Amino acid sequence: MGQVFTLIVLLGVLALASGAITPLGLSPQLDGRIVGGSAAAISAHPWQVSVQRSGGHFCGGSLISQTLVVTAAHCLNKSTVTVANLRVRAGSNYKSLGGTLSTVSAFKVHEAYNSSAKMYDIALVRLTTKLKLGSNINTIALASSTPQHGAAATCTGWGSTSYQGLSSAKLLYINTRIVGRTECASSSYGYGATVRATMLCAAASNKDACQGDSGGPLVSGGQLVGIVSWGRSCALPNYPGVYANVAELSAWVAQAQKTI
Repeated sequence: MGQVFTLIVLLGVLALASGAITPLGLSPQLDGRIVGGSAAAISAHPWQVSVQRSGGHFCGGSLISQTLVVTAAHCLNKSTVTVANLRVRAGSNYKSLGGTLSTVSAFKVHEAYNSSAKMYDIALVRLTTKLKLGSNINTIALASSTPQHGAAATCTGWGSTSYQGLSSAKLLYINTRIVGRTECASSSYGYGATVRATMLCAAASNKDACQGDSGGPLVSGGQLVGIVSWGRSCALPNYPGVYANVAELSAWVAQAQKTI
């Protein structure tokens, strides 16, 4: 038994050392805060919501209408997620209290989402009742064009402070910079061909989205440009955070909201 335990611990250490590529909502550590983040006021990011399963936060999302939330496909593409156990908390700095907690009437995952290639990592959630908009709850527009390489952007969420790291109940934000898909897939960074169509990257020194931030917003120019999707560990040099590119997926959102 002792040898088995030692082997399990060793395998865990090796996995952490390798910085495995992980969808950012699927780690066992599902709460916490953004790596290198600062405290955020929900009134400055009123579209940010917490997507919750069976009473606990597990992904972020963005409010695009009074009843629609955009999040990541990998957050909802699992048998344990049902309409009955989903809730969405809006209008609070805290993922576990305050604001408005809404039930869900339906959700839809992009039909072409591929968990291996991580393409088309987008989903829609419809709330049962309309949210009342105000200073702490408001919508954000979807980007119609991809921001330029180097453009300033902001990411918010309740994700881990480090890869599988400590947690915080309060919303945090980071300021970051867009890394275009061509640049992100180039030899300047470590991903290569794993960065594919429908993806966008962003990077800043010692700052990144992490586990529990999945599905949350990347905002540039006052528009939703990205959805937190995946990365190699969190905040590793040479490995930007990877996001679903909203501009390339907005047509799907426009169509999907008619049938959800």
